[in-house]
Amino acid sequence: MTTSLTFPVPSALGSLDQYIQTANRFPMLTEQEELSLARRLRDNQDVEAARQLVLSHLRLVVAVSRNYIGYGLPQGDLVQEGNIGLMKAVKRFDPDRGVRLVSFAIHWIKAEIHEYILKNWRLVKIATTKAQRKLFFNLRSMKQSTGTLSPADVSAMAQTLGVKPEEVREMETRFAGGDIALELGPEEEDDGRVAPIAYLADASAEPTAVLESRRRDRLQSEGIETALASLDDRSRAIVQRRWLADEDSATLQELADEYGVSAERIRQIEAKALQKMKGALAEFS
Repeated sequence: MTTSLTFPVPSALGSLDQYIQTANRFPMLTEQEELSLARRLRDNQDVEAARQLVLSHLRLVVAVSRNYIGYGLPQGDLVQEGNIGLMKAVKRFDPDRGVRLVSFAIHWIKAEIHEYILKNWRLVKIATTKAQRKLFFNLRSMKQSTGTLSPADVSAMAQTLGVKPEEVREMETRFAGGDIALELGPEEEDDGRVAPIAYLADASAEPTAVLESRRRDRLQSEGIETALASLDDRSRAIVQRRWLADEDSATLQELADEYGVSAERIRQIEAKALQKMKGALAEFS
């Protein structure tokens, strides 16, 4: 059995209103027509059948997208993402499951719209795990009707969603925050404001700072090795154990006991060695 429906080829549309009007003109399918088209797609990979199934459900995507207009994203983008979900649903639809395509597709449509909202609602991703995503949309819905959540609201939502109350509070805090523009608009610049980009620059990437950092690294590696090499064995050992030890440095008294001299003598050797190293480093740099 084949359907005798005629679905025109959609033409280019200039506005969202025109698109919605066109989507609403495509005929809705009866259950038998839907089953026939779905079986043609499943059994014969019939692209025309897939096209008719998609076009007949475009109005569903438009209807679902209206529920997410309050997120501040263009409805045209929401419809576009919902259409992707609709096409995925048509591809996976099994006509022998006893479920109408509209019931099956609505979950795929919502999933794609949810994903789009989570990626674009803020610059920084506000929800990543499945629990956070569910919490995001439920909390958004509740906050639109009750404002700030009371402790009782927090506890009730946490129990309903199977999450901890602190996770609900954390998500509410994320809602309260907002993106900050790095650059100012023309009107704001006229007011004498300073854009965040002006004071968020990475000073470490400045050429002079980079050269200074390289010079410092060279002094800390090759320079110190050269300076240590200019010392006698005892002086070198004292400096290394006093200033370059990986763990606890040795005390003057510990070194005095080891070399059989006074602590004052160790201090004199250390001071002379450091002075000599300073001269070697000056020549090295």
